Amino acid sequence: MDSPVGVRLSGLVAATFTPLTPEGEIDLSVIEPYVHYLLEKQDVHNIFVNGTTGEGMSLSVEQRKSVTEEWCKKAKGKMENVIVHVGCLSLKDSQDLAGHAAEAGADGIAVIAPSFFKPSTPDALQAYLKEVASFAPDIPFYYYHLPSVTGVTLRAADVLKDIGELIPSYSGVKFSGMDLMDFGQCVHSSRPRDSLLYGMDEQLLGSLAFGANGAVGSTYNYLGSHVNNLLQEFEKGNLSKAREIQFKVQELLAFAFDLGFDLGVNKQLMVELSGLRLGPPLLPLLPCPPATAAAIAQKYKNIFLEK
Repeated sequence: MDSPVGVRLSGLVAATFTPLTPEGEIDLSVIEPYVHYLLEKQDVHNIFVNGTTGEGMSLSVEQRKSVTEEWCKKAKGKMENVIVHVGCLSLKDSQDLAGHAAEAGADGIAVIAPSFFKPSTPDALQAYLKEVASFAPDIPFYYYHLPSVTGVTLRAADVLKDIGELIPSYSGVKFSGMDLMDFGQCVHSSRPRDSLLYGMDEQLLGSLAFGANGAVGSTYNYLGSHVNNLLQEFEKGNLSKAREIQFKVQELLAFAFDLGFDLGVNKQLMVELSGLRLGPPLLPLLPCPPATAAAIAQKYKNIFLEK
């Protein structure tokens, strides 16, 4: 069966942060300027909503619905793709969010593996994914592979084996793992229309060599313009320039990791670099010390802006 859409998702996809008030409530007013920032400042035209970066698993179902609705509304006619992550521990909640995303106008949905009662076999995970995808059969479905967080260590290539026959709307994978062999096998067994989206920003270039046709990541919120140049240099076959950009990304992230680069730090770094009002992360994540984000922001300026 043909994919629900004829255009394969490719290029950079920003995994969006969820704007919150200082009290931890959703702040929908920030989403419209956030859309304009991504388009005008970063040249990023695709977004991944309510994923890990968006603290989706820490939000209630109703909160996730309101965030989805606002992103779809404000991005309509501007963004090329709004992909909404709908994975939950509860199958019923995932199905509810999948149907809602389709009704809200999302361009696709993504689902992560359940992480409390974990699927023990690829067949078990496939069955779960099928049940969620069936509630949004007319829009593309993406498997979100994130073993370091879910603890589900099944090989993505095994999970995706013949998945297009089981899930007609299957359109690709967001592969957020370090195992490039597994990713390569996903690419090797994929169909021409599938999107192979890599999710480890620090080694994007390696995934491109294996056949990735796009990338989903949190740093593309503020590094998008630079990483777009990396993609362009790779496409032109200019590996030395592509490596130069990748090494700069790695230098920044290595510096950030040494300072305890978690989601709270990343979110505050986005505030420092974009000026958007995003608020703190939700507990149990802790707010970032201002000096930490300021130091990483200065490192970014030293690496990417100073000649």
